[in-house]
Amino acid sequence: MKVHVQLDSPPGAGAARSLELAETGAAGLFTFEGQHDVFFPLVEAASSVDLDLMTNVAIAFPRSPMHLANSANDLQLLSRGRFRLGLGSQIKPHIEKRYSATWSRPAARMKETVSAIKAILAAWENTTPLNFRGEFFTHTLMPPTFDPGPNPYGPPPILMGALGPIMTRTAAEVADGLLVMPFHTERHFLQRTLPAVDAGLRESGRARTEFAIIPQIIVGVGRSAEQLDAASRGVRSLLSFYGSTPAYRPVLDIEGWGDVQPELNALSKRGGYAEMTSLITDPMLETLAVVGTPEECATEIRRRFGEHADEVCCYFPGYTQNPADVAAMIAALG
Repeated sequence: MKVHVQLDSPPGAGAARSLELAETGAAGLFTFEGQHDVFFPLVEAASSVDLDLMTNVAIAFPRSPMHLANSANDLQLLSRGRFRLGLGSQIKPHIEKRYSATWSRPAARMKETVSAIKAILAAWENTTPLNFRGEFFTHTLMPPTFDPGPNPYGPPPILMGALGPIMTRTAAEVADGLLVMPFHTERHFLQRTLPAVDAGLRESGRARTEFAIIPQIIVGVGRSAEQLDAASRGVRSLLSFYGSTPAYRPVLDIEGWGDVQPELNALSKRGGYAEMTSLITDPMLETLAVVGTPEECATEIRRRFGEHADEVCCYFPGYTQNPADVAAMIAALG
């Protein structure tokens, strides 16, 4: 099973950090739209390591499909064909209040965004006129001055991050793969995610073997009691943050923990972050994340997802992990 790990570094540090992460045996690196731009660290990584690279995820709605197509095409060139463009919609408050962008009908807008990017890439690849006309986007002008021409490595695949059934089905209709959001459980994955994937694939006329399913997993790894305690605290903190968001309540609902979500949300608005973490019980920790020794984590990841996926993205949030432990987990999954 391939393991992708997060490249989270400020500008100027991406190359060195990429080399460190490559030493763990990771198959790929992904970036997150957080404190730094989602594309820039991959530019540094592409010139430093021969690993798979992806955005996980680039927020689509504040960007034009043309911007995304240009960035993806350039990273595909720079990485010599090892790049995948991962896109996400984000939630309404962030789109409107952080990005000052437009939010409406997110699944339909994401579907058209992916279709528009593919149309732009296809026009460059096949040297054909650009003629995309949709509800949200129109792309009909591509003079030679702005046309990069065919990419020698082919167009980069496009992945979509999704949680709910509508967005997941949409991903399976138009994208090349699904990035399963990290806040989920095995039950939610089996009962909600996979049926939505199958529905979307039926709509697109594809088999599941033609579509990448990439679970994202929150991992707390360590060997000593002290390491595992620190890892558990970091994981609990991230789980409480995700759980405070109303969009993630269906994951808690399916496990019978839905009533915790409004409590977490209310505490987040008061800045009660320590109290939020305390609401993540041991059963929630063990169900929403994977925590244990490298070998235990590898065994659990393979048990949950081995039948359905041959690659995963792993987060190690809020604690300093021992690179040797990460390497041992990756080796056990190899």
